[in-house]
Amino acid sequence: MKKTLVLGASPNPSRYSNIAVNRLTSYGHEVVPVGVREGEIADIEIIKGRPEVEGIDTVTLYLNPKRQVEYYDYILGLNPKRIIFNPGTENPELSRLAREKGIETEVACTLVQLSIGEY
Repeated sequence: MKKTLVLGASPNPSRYSNIAVNRLTSYGHEVVPVGVREGEIADIEIIKGRPEVEGIDTVTLYLNPKRQVEYYDYILGLNPKRIIFNPGTENPELSRLAREKGIETEVACTLVQLSIGEY
């Protein structure tokens, strides 16, 4: 199972980040939801700020590219194996910075990857 940090996690059940946390959890992945609003998803507290987390395999993004800029150092500092840019989060600059550090990047949909068994 892949320890996944969901950046842009929202307590709103109609948001894709919320659905992703629920789906990842149901597939048995350990999930760290990080967002700007307090709340919880699937009985997991949303963490605000930039928590120190070890062993992250995947960062899946639910922030638009302009909002990602302030998180560049944080995301890269987590040293994940990969970063998934979900629809609307595509960011050539962050993708380049990640690849320069040996981090795999994917423009994909976490929900689709889970549903077809390619997560």
